[in-house]
Amino acid sequence: MKRIYDITLTVTPDIPVWPGDPTVLLERFSKIEGGADANISRITMGVHTGTHLDAPYHFIQGGRGVDELPLAVLMGPTTVLRIPDSVDLITQDVLEAASIPDGVTRLLFRTRNSKYWMRKVPTFHKNFVAISPDGAEALVKMGVRLVGVDYLSVAPYRDPVLTHRILLGAGVIALEGLNLSEVPPGDYELTALPIKLGGCDGAPVRAVLIAE
Repeated sequence: MKRIYDITLTVTPDIPVWPGDPTVLLERFSKIEGGADANISRITMGVHTGTHLDAPYHFIQGGRGVDELPLAVLMGPTTVLRIPDSVDLITQDVLEAASIPDGVTRLLFRTRNSKYWMRKVPTFHKNFVAISPDGAEALVKMGVRLVGVDYLSVAPYRDPVLTHRILLGAGVIALEGLNLSEVPPGDYELTALPIKLGGCDGAPVRAVLIAE
């Protein structure tokens, strides 16, 4: 029997956001109890809130927007790799030690970051585990086309640009803000489809993993 893991964060006004990004405003605009025929809600937030993806245009001027991303990359066989809690940065050496199978095109990293989501920690943590520039270069050389992380950025807080530019410049889709706290390492089928925002640098995603 197939098991479905919902690895998407629930968007609420309390969800942590990158410092300086818009916070979430989610409210009912029309209310049945106020005399309206239906409840209608509205939301205001940044496109890089919660579980989301980065399109190349996020860091590459003239790069593709969300609506131009290939759906074939956003769906298909995926490997979830467990990174030891002792690892602070996913470097080339860490990747080489992980013995990643040849031919992997979609790779999700489960790190100690997932404990934040398990504990429902509402504050933003700057010391999250991310991918170093040389780790990003190694992923590009491996032929990875989608990389996912269990916090709000593939790049470290204090150096957010270079890792993004290496991955997005090579056409690698960055899937960020995943909740992998209940997902064992192994192979899955991923579906991670963004809202189709025209020409946009990112978009919220509903991401699920399916295990046979």
